[in-house]
Amino acid sequence: MKTLFVAAECAPFFKTGGLGDVAGALPKALKEKGTDVKVVLPYFTKMSDRYKEQLEDLFSYDVYVGWRKQYCGVKHLKMNGIDYYFLDNLYYFNRPELYGYYDDGERFAFYQQAVIELMEKIDFIPDVMHLNDYHTSFIPFLLKEKYHWIQKFNQIRTVLTIHNIEFQGQYDREILYDLFGVGCERYDDGTIRFNDCVNFMKAGILYADRVTTVSPSYAEEIKTAEFGTGLDGILRMESGKLRGILNGIDYDTFDPAKDPAIFSNYDEKHLDKKTENKVQLQKHLDLPVRPDIPVIGIVSRLTYQKGFHLLLEEMEHLMQFDVQLVLIGTGDPTFENQFHYFGEKYPQKASIHIAFDVTLAQKVYAGADMFLMPSAFEPCGLSQMISMRYGTLPIVHEIGGLKDTVQPYNPITNEGTGFGFDIFESFYLMNALKQAIELYHDHQDIWRKIVLEAMSRDFSWNESSQQYLELYKQM
Repeated sequence: MKTLFVAAECAPFFKTGGLGDVAGALPKALKEKGTDVKVVLPYFTKMSDRYKEQLEDLFSYDVYVGWRKQYCGVKHLKMNGIDYYFLDNLYYFNRPELYGYYDDGERFAFYQQAVIELMEKIDFIPDVMHLNDYHTSFIPFLLKEKYHWIQKFNQIRTVLTIHNIEFQGQYDREILYDLFGVGCERYDDGTIRFNDCVNFMKAGILYADRVTTVSPSYAEEIKTAEFGTGLDGILRMESGKLRGILNGIDYDTFDPAKDPAIFSNYDEKHLDKKTENKVQLQKHLDLPVRPDIPVIGIVSRLTYQKGFHLLLEEMEHLMQFDVQLVLIGTGDPTFENQFHYFGEKYPQKASIHIAFDVTLAQKVYAGADMFLMPSAFEPCGLSQMISMRYGTLPIVHEIGGLKDTVQPYNPITNEGTGFGFDIFESFYLMNALKQAIELYHDHQDIWRKIVLEAMSRDFSWNESSQQYLELYKQM
């Protein structure tokens, strides 16, 4: 089985979120199952020097972006037995951020055509192209409408994974001939048109052989008007080829027994070392050293989508409890300022860090007792799986992947792997927080039991990669 995995970001080279983690871990898991997998990425020059120094320049070729003849250099790196190809064009990819520019449509028009034209040049015509999000979702359309005359390409099957349907790639009709050099027939007949724009995501959903998303619940949610961001009708129409496959986490990277970033390594049999991580975290952040009180951890973007307006509504209330809160994140300036205010008002209870700090994040996963994710929607979410792996119980809004991965504590049976609330209001968030705080203070025996249950859950890529492999074989 030959698979070409195509994405716009990939850990450890460069990432902004869950897509980068998936692109880093899933190909590795597929390789372990015997798949011949290669990965193609843009060459974003913000890649760390550690990896730049290992790159080998292979060759270059011209890519026509409409009337523009653009240079495309090919750099190569072999890591963990996987060939990574980076497509180099300084005009498009030598920028401080990965996305968010006025010409993103042109940048990813170049990238998608460059990927297709790369395959023959590296003598790798895959059985399956696995595409991810709107940056690559126009490739199935291009294979069928522009490059169909290349016979080798006609047998390629395509899978499009939707990591977040909010980002769809919507551009003016003129891009079809201006950037892709194709006619407007499929726009004019409505096939790839949405809201009077060319819609990359809609094209991908219609033209790909299979469509997946990153959790079973999210696959159902995006077929509704509430979560489908306009494409719910198309997804209902194509529901026969839509499937939710839960993301995993990289167990080599996220392992409390081996993690070099935490204060003290531990496993299920040595939970006293987890308490040591809490004590060291409190010292590190200048909080009162009190191993007897619960520490609530947050590592997140601070946005409405992540639900932090609910927490801010209850912060004054929460600070009256015998708890400590540690927050790491950046986002909405209003949220940042409000959390700063509470950090200054309650310095003995709240440690607020408006920053992106991967090393400190690992210390929070290991040192906190609870991990808060009150997201309005969450296609999959990885942080709740990481926190459970580290014995830190998640408190989540029961939506999307959070619903699929966290078993809310049941006070009747004393079973669960975390805490949940199903109505997206601050009152219900606070109820879940109070339930967790009270259980921690009053029933340490039960708390320890559900910590062990959370740590025993398997969120590795083993099962999920097997489901993808079966999907490839079905095609």
